[in-house]
Amino acid sequence: MKLFPDHFLWGGAVAANQCEGAWRADGKWDSIGDHLTAGSRNKNRVFTTEILPDESYPSHEAVDFYHRYKEDIALFAEMGFKVFRLSIAWSRIFPNGDDEIPNEEGLKFYDQVFDECKKYGIEPMVTLSHFEIPYHLVKAYQGFVDRKVIDYFERYARCVMTRYKDKVKYWLTFNEINFATMPMGNLEVLGIINRENDEVANPLDDVNLRFQALHHVFLASARAVIAAKEINPDFKVGCMIAHITMYPLTSRPEDMLLLQELDHVINDFCGDVQVKGKYPSYALRYLEEKEVNLVFEPGDEATLLEGRVDFYSFSYYMSNCITTEDGHATTLGNLLGGVKNPYLETTQWGWQIDPKGLLYTLNKINDRYGIPIFIVENGLGAVDEPDENGCIHDNYRINYLRQHIIEMEKAILNKVDLFGYTVWSALDIVSSGTGEMRKRYGFIYVDKDDQGNGTMKRSRKKSFYWYKKVIESNGGDLTDI
Repeated sequence: MKLFPDHFLWGGAVAANQCEGAWRADGKWDSIGDHLTAGSRNKNRVFTTEILPDESYPSHEAVDFYHRYKEDIALFAEMGFKVFRLSIAWSRIFPNGDDEIPNEEGLKFYDQVFDECKKYGIEPMVTLSHFEIPYHLVKAYQGFVDRKVIDYFERYARCVMTRYKDKVKYWLTFNEINFATMPMGNLEVLGIINRENDEVANPLDDVNLRFQALHHVFLASARAVIAAKEINPDFKVGCMIAHITMYPLTSRPEDMLLLQELDHVINDFCGDVQVKGKYPSYALRYLEEKEVNLVFEPGDEATLLEGRVDFYSFSYYMSNCITTEDGHATTLGNLLGGVKNPYLETTQWGWQIDPKGLLYTLNKINDRYGIPIFIVENGLGAVDEPDENGCIHDNYRINYLRQHIIEMEKAILNKVDLFGYTVWSALDIVSSGTGEMRKRYGFIYVDKDDQGNGTMKRSRKKSFYWYKKVIESNGGDLTDI
């Protein structure tokens, strides 16, 4: 049975701070990612307000996509990518974030990247802010706490959308925006740091400040959508949600009610604002209970309504369980862990593998919004060890992806309007959560270790050839190779 539509967008994804390197090349200046130290599963990454000589900052070199993009995009083309999701480093275009004149060298770089994609018939999908806030905006304004930063983001969005209006059709505003509904989202989504401490493992959490800054991010996103329609009516702009799929651990009503509240606030709130154009009633109640006094200025409600997105994109890696009971084993996850589900296996990093949860999530999003959907992140982080011939037989990654694609087929059979899928990640890059190279996601192996040693040589994993076959068959052949 033919399920995937003829023009389904298969591809892979990366983020600038995790792949580009060249952190101060050709006029670029620091982003928040450039101030995050290396970590591991057992050691949190630390944000430092100054670059410390004895610390390692993985984004400074990353995997050098900045100088190797032609080689990398050629490999993506060999796999058959229809789409390549990447982010623009805001501080490569406006080094301080509040500059009046953009950096031409930065603009030229992305011109070259998009031209290379077009050469192979690959559609770029661009994230405007993927944990890439210029550090100056953090230091001078506390990020989006200051409404002025909305204007600076709109200036940046208009600049790149105008420059690339004939090269990029698909845009995402803020990566995993719902990260900001939790304290851990202060820094990377909102740009809030604790001014009282030079080295911050956990950013300051003032709940009123955080949700006011999130309100400003909603407005910045809406203004970018409005600008997009003025610049090129054919643009398609999406939101990007980290969907943390949750189940009640027990059938106790208390567990179900707790799940409903967390699901609303963590998963639904940001999507509701960006897709429907207004704050949902449950969010207003939640903010009242937290004693958050949001400041709406005249015109804010109209901006949110006008700046609704065209499609819904999300990341999906795992699921977890929720309970009001104490004493249960816990597990880790993307942004948020939870109670361990006894029916699921876990990855080497403790993330629960739940392909059927993707079907559940796709059905839920489709029912809630009724607009086109794109899965922009899905993948398996693992330690990949080359054999004596230098080959990587990552059957575990193939199995993970196969199971999730099967559930995507079922969603399409359910009439879910799913139009694309980008695996995280296209090639090995620095892990955002841990700052490691050891935790690898890519189809392409990059010869670099956590200490920065290696040749940076690219080599094809077994999953590279498998995914090539999947794309060639438009999802029709998921068998092993």
